Amino acid sequence: MIRLAGAVAIPAALLFAATALAQQTEPVLKGAAAFGDWRADEPGVRRLISPQDQPRPYVTRSASNSAGPVQRPQGAEPRLPAGFSAELIASGIDNPRVVRVAPNGDLFVADSEANQIRVYRLGEGNAKPVSDGVFARNLNQPYGIAFYPPGDSPQWVYVANSDSIVRFPYRDGDLKASGEPETIVRDIPATHHWTRDIAFSPDGKTLYLSVGSGSNAAQDMARKPRGGLDAWAKSKPLGAAWGSEEGRADVRAFDPDGKNGRIVATGLRNCSGMAIQPATGAPWCVVNERDALGDNVPFEYATEVREGAFYGWPWYYIGDNEDPRHKGARPDLAGKVTVPDILMQAHSAPLNIAFYDGRNVRAGSGFPAEYRGDAFVALHGSWNRGNRTGYKVVRLKFKDGKPTGEYEDFMTGFVTSGGEVWGRPVGVAVANDGALIVTEDGNGTIWRVTYGDGRS
Repeated sequence: MIRLAGAVAIPAALLFAATALAQQTEPVLKGAAAFGDWRADEPGVRRLISPQDQPRPYVTRSASNSAGPVQRPQGAEPRLPAGFSAELIASGIDNPRVVRVAPNGDLFVADSEANQIRVYRLGEGNAKPVSDGVFARNLNQPYGIAFYPPGDSPQWVYVANSDSIVRFPYRDGDLKASGEPETIVRDIPATHHWTRDIAFSPDGKTLYLSVGSGSNAAQDMARKPRGGLDAWAKSKPLGAAWGSEEGRADVRAFDPDGKNGRIVATGLRNCSGMAIQPATGAPWCVVNERDALGDNVPFEYATEVREGAFYGWPWYYIGDNEDPRHKGARPDLAGKVTVPDILMQAHSAPLNIAFYDGRNVRAGSGFPAEYRGDAFVALHGSWNRGNRTGYKVVRLKFKDGKPTGEYEDFMTGFVTSGGEVWGRPVGVAVANDGALIVTEDGNGTIWRVTYGDGRS
């Protein structure tokens, strides 16, 4: 129950329903109206961006507008829709990035710049850790985390370093690795985009790995590949890069032991976050697109990763929009670019995605039923844009397992009224009790977002 000053108690469910109805009556921002900056952000604001909304490149100059995070103001907390609240789990962490939930509910957090994996065990129905510590040290910019085999009794914790995938023996409830890491995949190219995410297919037979590009627009690929372009195109997956970019801007797949590596999809400039959609079992990516083409070019995106698909980088973007820096270089790829499923504001920097899967949440707990099947994405925030955007967590809308294309502001308030940034969301995960866990690396905090009284 929620009490309002001078009013009778209102059931939280009724309050949410009224709020949701009010939000649905607000128009969805479309086209140029959806390109607003942080000042237009508010929980419940909805946007729908379509491929035909893509402006021409160079309509605005390329801006350098980085946000140096400030200390979190006294009492500052994220803003959420009515009925939701956020509690602080931890603060002062060096560089909290990806967060994943173990089957027993422990939170595993990649503290990337500290080269370690942290673990937090929360109290029943609250955000206070009853124990925390370092699960593994001496890693190399760890980011992605996955438990294997998928399910209730994993035997391994896989960790994606910038240059390798390793795994540690694991038993339910381990707060510290019981053995040394075993290297599963070696020699991953590590420079520039270093955020390597991993995920297992539901049957546990496939390990997916994302590898971002080594540059913004691959200007060094103006030189043709050895043996000529025709021979390269015939022998490699559609849109595969070469030279220093070979094996990059891809999603790869391996057996759980790291063998039988292959390329699943190409042209994804920097897939910094992966998740498996529970309704379909398909892998999804959130992708940081290229810079220096203007404030609103090109759109960022979330998409199902389709086998054999080419998503455009570096020659094209959002379909057949040709990057002017590679004009005329790959006419053979025109008409073969897969358009992503959900488009988001340019330069918002999506870093992680989590589906809200109601099957693992006890009945009567967690978020309202209309959230089941949707996804949450952490937007780290822009630097290559005149007016900043991002710095929030958004909700991607799905219907019957399929994306509607709409996304909605869910967790905002990381920018002060004066425009200073104190929070930069990175990781999102759904806890066993239905809470949403969010990390941000501006002030090194972890948050637990709940609905109603937060009890499970």
